Parts: sequence; structure tokens; C-alpha cells
Amino acid sequence: MRQYLVGGAVAAALAASLLFVVYQTYLGFAPSLGRYPVQGIDISHHQGVIDWDTLTADEPPAFVYMKATEGGDFRDTQFAVNWDEAERVGVVRGAYHYFTLCTPGAEQAANFIDVVPADPEALPPAVDLEFGGNCSHRPSSEELQAELADFLDLVENHYGKTALLYTTASFYRTHLDGAFDDRPYWLRSLIVRPRYGREPWYFWQFHSRGRRSGIDGWVDLNAFYGSAAEFEGFRRPDPTD
Repeated sequence: MRQYLVGGAVAAALAASLLFVVYQTYLGFAPSLGRYPVQGIDISHHQGVIDWDTLTADEPPAFVYMKATEGGDFRDTQFAVNWDEAERVGVVRGAYHYFTLCTPGAEQAANFIDVVPADPEALPPAVDLEFGGNCSHRPSSEELQAELADFLDLVENHYGKTALLYTTASFYRTHLDGAFDDRPYWLRSLIVRPRYGREPWYFWQFHSRGRRSGIDGWVDLNAFYGSAAEFEGFRRPDPTD
């Protein structure tokens, strides 16, 4: 019996060590800068008060998308500060809206437009489409797409830029597969390169447990699909194209 107990303890220790190595490898993951030279972060009030000078002191993010609004009335409490601080330290900034399934798209667009300044130097507005944290209402794909189209029409007309669609594999396969193919996608796929949706996607959220100086706690990490020049083209699209 004692031999079995010792053997079991050794096996458990080895398994724990392996899990630790795997977890540490996961925490340290980032795609190659040679393949994805433009990498940045996305933030919200969950990151608390960010020390922007520390964040940009050594290896500043190439861009930051920040949460502005959610649904028809929620405004992120850190958005105004983050928006101004990103401009002050010279980080390319963009704003995103969390799209709820139980509020008309036009109402959500009005909320976003009321909060986010029109800045020609900013990244295109983004809309977060996912089930996590959403309301319990589950519309049909046709209903969801109609409300999202209303949101996009108003937001894109206001800012003069095509909006970016952030989504997860489950949400994409349920509601978006084959829809809005004329718009850029931002795909969530932790560690593994996105294997859903069409390619080229524009942004890849590859990590949800990143660490960056100046931010207490975890932060989402993202990579742009193309080169620095292509990133500038996305940021400042040629109106003649």
C-alpha cells in the first residue's frame, strides 16, 4: 500500500509540475513580432486606473482599443480618462461598444455616439459581439443582424469609417457566419491562430491574461494582421478607395 501511495504522490507531483509549465508557457505566449509587428491591447474599467507613462515607457503598445459604452445607457467609467491619456502619451487609440442582445441597435448607437468624440486620427469604431456577460434574450440571427445593421449604419455615417466587428467563435457561428463580409473582423482565439471566419481577419485577440507595466492585473493582448504600413492604411483609409 505504501508503494502505491508513494507512486501516486510522485505522479501527482509530476502532473502538477507539468500543469505549472503549461500555464507559464500560456502566460508568456505572444505571436512572433516578425509575422505580426503591430501588437496592442484592449482595456476597460476592469483594468482600473492605468499608469500611462509607465505603460509607454519601454515597449509601448502599438494601439489600444478601449471600452466606451454598453447597450443603450452604460458608459465605461474610465473611458474619458483613458481616451485623453492615450492621446497625451501618443498611443493610437480606438473605442469599442459592447452590443447587448436586448436593446435596439439604434438606441445603442446613440449611446456610443454621445460618448465617443469624432477623431480622424483614431482607429475605426469597434463593436463587441459575444454571449459572455450578455442579457438572457436570444434573438434569431435575422433579428440580431437587423439590429446590428441599424447600429452600424448610424455609427459608420457619424464617424466616416467602416466599423470593426469583434466576436468569438461561438457567436460568429451562431449569428454572423456569412454576414457582414464587407466589414473587418477582430477574432478572439486564445493562443491558437483563428480558425473560424474568413481570412484575412484584421485583428486577433490572442491572450486574455497578458501583463503590461502600468496595468494592475490582467489585460487582453491583440495583434494586427498586416504590416505597420497596412495598419496605417486601416487607421486612415483612403476615401477614394
